[in-house]
Order: sequence, then C-alpha cells, then structure tokens
Amino acid sequence: MIWLTSDLHFCHSKPFLYEPRGFDNIYDMNETIVKNFNEVVSWTDDLYILGDCMLNDNEEGMKLLRRLPGHLHIIRGNHDTDTRVMAYLLEPRITYHGYAVVIKENGYHFYLSHYPTLVSNFDDDKPLKAKMINLCGHTHTKDKFKDMDKSICYHVELDAHNNYPVNIETIINDIKGYKNEK
Repeated sequence: MIWLTSDLHFCHSKPFLYEPRGFDNIYDMNETIVKNFNEVVSWTDDLYILGDCMLNDNEEGMKLLRRLPGHLHIIRGNHDTDTRVMAYLLEPRITYHGYAVVIKENGYHFYLSHYPTLVSNFDDDKPLKAKMINLCGHTHTKDKFKDMDKSICYHVELDAHNNYPVNIETIINDIKGYKNEK
C-alpha cells in the first residue's frame, strides 16, 4: 500500500503550528503523529512524506522519523535543509527523491511535490487517468481540494487529514468524486 503525507514538522515548537492541529504542545503532537501512523501504515508499506519532516532538533526529529512504519520516501520541502537531507540519506529505510517525483498507480499519474504545482493543461475533456495529478502539502490547509480549480491538485498535509497519512486509493476515490468521474 502507498501512503502519503506532508508537513509533519516534528519538533517545531510554535503554537501557530500545533494548536490548529488540536494540540497543547509539540510533544503531544509528535507522539500523536507517530501513534496515528503506526495505526494505519504497515512496516511493508511505502510512505511518501512530501516535505517539512522536522525543524529545530534534527536528532530528536530523526528519532521520531525512525519510529514511523514503512519504507519512507522523502520529497524536499522548504524546511528540509542540506543538513537534514544528509541525515535522511544515512537512514537505510529512507529514499530521498529531491524536489519532486512521479509515480504511477492503478493507471493514474501523480506528481509528488511539497509545493502545489500546476501540472495540467486545463484539458477537462480528458479522463482522469489521462491527466497528471499533483499531490502536495506546504500550505497547511484543511481543504484537501484547495487549488483544484487551477489544476488537479490534492493536499496530503496532516492538517487536511486529521493528523493521519492518506492512502493512494482514498486519494483516487476522493478526486474521482470531486471531479464526478467513475
């Protein structure tokens, strides 16, 4: 199974981040994220993290990342510094993909990036499987369909999914429902 998320922000001890997610402090947020991921992701799954894994304390952030299940695939976000990328590269369960990667699943094409990215030609007459779908984060929106009027863009950040990752089948079904496509 393929799971996606972004903007974990482990160790980012700013109330403007953890309070809107429903937490009193960064420690509760960190532990809940780890617990939630372990509830739904198996250790044989692929987990794509579309940027901004951690801030401030790289050592503690890496300890938290190691507790997440699955094979971790990391896309670089605006808070993923060169030092953090080097730490990701040293972990055997992490594959680092740079700023973006394209994956195909069940006939659908996905452009994974931290930032919302315009990937379509506004060709609404074509079926969904003939289009590129951007899966992204960065904005901390609670609206998983934000920017969908401009392109096929679906937000996977924790803020839009109640602090859980989202699986690829749910994403496909959500988009098909939003686009009224079978």
